[in-house]
Amino acid sequence: MTPTRRRRLIVISLVLAAVAIAAVLTALALQQNMTYLFSPSEVRDGHVPADARFRLGGVVEEKSVHRASDSLKVDFAVTDRFQTIPVEYTGILPDLFREGQSVVATGAMQSGRFVATEVLAKHDETYMPKEVQDAIDKAKAAHVDHAASAPAGGAP
Repeated sequence: MTPTRRRRLIVISLVLAAVAIAAVLTALALQQNMTYLFSPSEVRDGHVPADARFRLGGVVEEKSVHRASDSLKVDFAVTDRFQTIPVEYTGILPDLFREGQSVVATGAMQSGRFVATEVLAKHDETYMPKEVQDAIDKAKAAHVDHAASAPAGGAP
């Protein structure tokens, strides 16, 4: 092999190695920034990795909103009508936030409650985000399957 070909081969190899390293680092960075949507039933069933950041989707439970009088802290509960998760949020809530409306909150579980860093509310009475509707439908199907597999009337 001539010295010119050898240099070209080394340069091409270094460029390919740099591209591979950049692709791996990009994939790792994107994976760390992904947040998955879970329903309250999925959270209660343990489908969320411990200390993971994720999105919690569902409906704000009626009569669950409590605002602190001295700060922007708001406590409320998100439900999929089968399970309920208490949520704590400090900040300004969207104008459309209210009880009985769909909500998607981003945050993490801490000591049995969801601490949100962002809260998004749906935009009108007839619309429910597809992700929230899918999560509620999945929880409903799991609830029906679980109820169907439970023995009726207890053990003999």
